[in-house]
Amino acid sequence: MNQHLGLISILVDDYDKAIAFYTGKLAFQLIEDTRLTEEKRWVVVRPKGNGTASLLLAKAANAVQKTQIGRQSGGRVFLFLFTDDLERDYNNYTGQGIEIVREPVTQNYGRVFVFADLYGNLWDCIQPANNGLASKQTD
Repeated sequence: MNQHLGLISILVDDYDKAIAFYTGKLAFQLIEDTRLTEEKRWVVVRPKGNGTASLLLAKAANAVQKTQIGRQSGGRVFLFLFTDDLERDYNNYTGQGIEIVREPVTQNYGRVFVFADLYGNLWDCIQPANNGLASKQTD
């Protein structure tokens, strides 16, 4: 069996505002932006690099969905962004005004800091140690 995680849907309030944040501040690539209806678009962004998982920016369509923007994981870290240079990304994000929730620390699996995206979703930015999470990604 050959499977992989392709898309993770993340609720947003406005497509263009979300695209500007993810491509401008986080330097993700805009993979696709296709209008499906007058109200709905298929918007996919992905970090630059060799990864294949992408975010589907899904505009909240009703009142219930709108209450869940930024709360999809109940306040826990929601997404894990692996990097080859934690200090570069930390300096870039602080320079972009991105909220740093936890400053960089060294753990047994590597270096990590936590940031919040424009909706308050929490992200771990991780530079894996050689014997840490990087080796577990291919298991």
